[in-house]
Amino acid sequence: MQQIQADLWETELEPVLPGLMTHAYLLTRSDGNVLFYTTGHRHEIERMADLGGVARQYLSHRDEVGDSLLIIRERYGAQLGGHVREREDFARMLAPDILFDRRETHLGNIEVIPTPGHSPGSTCFLVDSPTGKRYLFTGDTLYLGNDGAWRPGLIRGISDPDALAASLVLLRDLRPDVVIASAAPAGIGYREMALGDWPAHIDLALARLNEARGKAG
Repeated sequence: MQQIQADLWETELEPVLPGLMTHAYLLTRSDGNVLFYTTGHRHEIERMADLGGVARQYLSHRDEVGDSLLIIRERYGAQLGGHVREREDFARMLAPDILFDRRETHLGNIEVIPTPGHSPGSTCFLVDSPTGKRYLFTGDTLYLGNDGAWRPGLIRGISDPDALAASLVLLRDLRPDVVIASAAPAGIGYREMALGDWPAHIDLALARLNEARGKAG
């Protein structure tokens, strides 16, 4: 694991599908650490013990469900969080303890933001860190492409492009300092934002989404 912020750690890159890789991120907290996304690297899961373990694990959508959830539960007793619309997908591996169905704040500074589109239960998380920075976990709603630009997580025939567009518009006003995706096709999962740059990144992602929709039509 590598430390990327004062209270945030990134796991080793992990291939999940041909051409697709991912990281997980451990947010360290005095009241219990929160793991965003997941990792199958056993040595990384064990490394989390040195940082205080895992009290909660939040998944952004159903594609992150896998055997590692059971390993993390057994090792740390972590509570699992996921969107209610994907409860059955989760339950095939591990039933979620915490269900999201609306925008709300958890643990005082983690805002849960449902962002359907990539999948029906896709969810983003906005963390107001005590360090003064705001971390936006986008799951696969947005990811960094090979060209270094933020791209919408549209999967033709599976994703809902209208819902995804609405979710991107919702994210536009959040003004994050660090944006952290689940999918990392270029091996890079996060990027720090310069002040005021985020809306332009969203506008470009929306343009790419509209272009893809036009081609599909």
